[in-house]
Amino acid sequence: MTDKPHPHGWLILDKPRGLGSTQAVGAVKRNLREAGYGKVKVGHGGTLDPLAEGVLPIALGEATKLAGRMLDASKTYEFTIAFGEETDTLDAEGEVVATSDRRPPLAAIAAICEYFTGDIEQVPPKYSAIKVDGKRAYDRARAGEEVEMVTRAVTIHDLHLLRHPREGGDPETAAAHGQLDSRLRGNDGVEIASSFQTTAGRPDPYDPSAPLELADSVTLVAHASKGTYIRSLARDIAHALGTVGHVTYLRRVTAGPFTENQAISLDKLNEIGKGAPLEDHLLPLEAGLDGIPALSLDPESAQAARQGRVISGLPHADGLYLAKLEDVPVALMEVSAGTAKVVRGFNV
Repeated sequence: MTDKPHPHGWLILDKPRGLGSTQAVGAVKRNLREAGYGKVKVGHGGTLDPLAEGVLPIALGEATKLAGRMLDASKTYEFTIAFGEETDTLDAEGEVVATSDRRPPLAAIAAICEYFTGDIEQVPPKYSAIKVDGKRAYDRARAGEEVEMVTRAVTIHDLHLLRHPREGGDPETAAAHGQLDSRLRGNDGVEIASSFQTTAGRPDPYDPSAPLELADSVTLVAHASKGTYIRSLARDIAHALGTVGHVTYLRRVTAGPFTENQAISLDKLNEIGKGAPLEDHLLPLEAGLDGIPALSLDPESAQAARQGRVISGLPHADGLYLAKLEDVPVALMEVSAGTAKVVRGFNV
């Protein structure tokens, strides 16, 4: 039987907990093979921990040439911090290494988000894939070695309390959010940031005699740059609130231009392996290039670009373009002073 033409584009997988990113790539390869596509080049656009769930962009064919750009893209996460215990892995899988009886007021949590927004520094978890002297940090940690992690600079573009926790989430978290005053949700916490330190989390105009609403856990949303470790962010937020904590729930809801609304389940992926149309879920290669303008080529210019030659005499402004022949992607090209040079060619 002749293999079907190789696909080029993106499958956005809603990765379940317990599945590693490499395993997810393997599942895509297997289903494409079973569907008759033969040996397709497959890669992912950003590792997602096995304990995390959510948006995992899977690049097929020529789209794998854009996987590196996806690694550099910012991402958005929902995550729940359970206060009172810190673990060595900073999530629910680790061993408890510190405890605290303190539970932070909800108002203080809302206010402190401002202090973790913008350019910050964080120490990655020792149970992470970062290489330390040529070896993965988590391998050294599991071997009982002392692992010294280097502080890194990251950017938190936005951080706020989740207004409506997902159904099936932690009931205490959901209850806490249900009671949270609307003025303390989202970015409104900025208005009270200066007051929570001196009022123990009871900002004006609240009645100082009213009981504080303390949180055993809370769910936040962070839009973060590449290289951000949400587990470290959760640890640092807990410390800043005078307590300790760890992540019990982590979901990636966006990765670059891709959102959870575009993601398919493993069941849907398995249906493709059984004959369901791949094109119903396959996004085009250029979907990973959101915000990059198109550069239309004629057949002669397209042939030149495919051969890696420079194209001159263009009226376009300087910058990066997706060069196309009609609807077919040809190359990523950098235009400078009216001359376009190939940055990455596509064999579509």
